[in-house]
Amino acid sequence: MTFKGPTWQRALYRSRSGMIFGVCKGLANYLDTNVTIVRLGALLCLFFTGFVPMIVIYTVAAILMKPEPVVPFETEADREFYDSYTSSRTMAIHRLKRTYENLDRRIQRIESIVTARDFSWDSRLKE
Repeated sequence: MTFKGPTWQRALYRSRSGMIFGVCKGLANYLDTNVTIVRLGALLCLFFTGFVPMIVIYTVAAILMKPEPVVPFETEADREFYDSYTSSRTMAIHRLKRTYENLDRRIQRIESIVTARDFSWDSRLKE
């Protein structure tokens, strides 16, 4: 598998199409290697370290790794928003609310200018 896209797009995410939580496939995508190699390495670690430590490590990795985005990022701003959303949903909601409020204020300002009594549509349309 070859990685295509900007370098800022490459990050460690849990794959949505993996076998068990998508940890191995996400790690393989990040390392740009075959998923079979990573799965075999995980199985070897499972047998040589004992079942419980590897299962705990795998489960912690599944909990800590963010899920892969459904839609690929187009800009770095998209990635920043996704990272902020997966880290703290309340922070992302506040960010969206601030953006909406800023847009709402701008629209209200435009409406107040356009609907003012002294606004001359004739002179604006002739320009």
